[in-house]
Amino acid sequence: MMSLGLSSNISNNDTCEIQDGVLSLYLPISYAIICCFGLLSNTISVFVFFIRRHEDSSTAVYMRHLTLADSLLVLCLPLRVFYHYKQGPYFLCKLVGVFFYINMYASISFLSLISLDRYLKIIKPVWVFRVQKVLWSRIACYIIWAALFTVTTLFFVNNKHNNPCDKICFHFHKKGLLPGSINLAVVVLFGGLCLVFIVSYVKIALKLRTVEMGKGDPNGENRKKHLILKTFLVPVIFTLCFLPYHLVRVPYVLAQMDVIKEVENKQMLHTWNENTLLLSALNSCLDPIIYYFLSSIYRKTILCAIQGKFKTMYDLNRRRISINRSITEI
Repeated sequence: MMSLGLSSNISNNDTCEIQDGVLSLYLPISYAIICCFGLLSNTISVFVFFIRRHEDSSTAVYMRHLTLADSLLVLCLPLRVFYHYKQGPYFLCKLVGVFFYINMYASISFLSLISLDRYLKIIKPVWVFRVQKVLWSRIACYIIWAALFTVTTLFFVNNKHNNPCDKICFHFHKKGLLPGSINLAVVVLFGGLCLVFIVSYVKIALKLRTVEMGKGDPNGENRKKHLILKTFLVPVIFTLCFLPYHLVRVPYVLAQMDVIKEVENKQMLHTWNENTLLLSALNSCLDPIIYYFLSSIYRKTILCAIQGKFKTMYDLNRRRISINRSITEI
């Protein structure tokens, strides 16, 4: 009953100790929905950040690369849906899986840089650090891409698949010492990044408590609330999408390395891992919300598209403009 009619995809299904069960019903549908919404939202984002002509800011650079990462991740999803719990060409499954993780961690990195940029603009508004300069922002993005592609090549080293379940795409696979250690090291790095996030946003919260938006101005309080919303939107989305996955990741990798041996625990961790990974993919649909609140040009483009003013939308993004670099804009 647990195989849900998928035994035809596995030559000897009863040798596979970990089953997808109900996951095989809703995961492909969920990924398909995320793919549709992600394609729509990121197509608009690509139009805004790659076609418009304007003077760049550091945050605009990070948003452009975040859009690229989200778009590439969304393009992985059709193959993830098609090959879910099926035997596929091993190299293709491996390539799509690695490419998915490259873009997921690229999104994490660029969201972190956006947060750093916001932190510096609020905590150190009169200072300009190197990472806030456009040239250095671009260099930082290129370094991130290069580092991710370099590290993920290590996952192609071990191509052994000793049992039928190792040939199933995007499923529970046993890991050796090297890939398992790399996975655990990535989780540790993510944990350190979360600590930095917490400290940074505690400082931002304390700073915003003392900010006055136009003394005596009746609209000042509303502007302050809007600023708080824009500032804390990034960590909320970041936490929702990526923290659950990394909390599950440590015991899951230990199960893949056979440190955790009980089949029931492995089955439970597999289910949790797939559900939290789905949340991580959802980030590609939620990042445009960040663009909407942080970029006035993106916001105006969306409103023009909703109203059917496509010529105005095109002209708006072709016009050379200067981006407001204050803490209330990108």
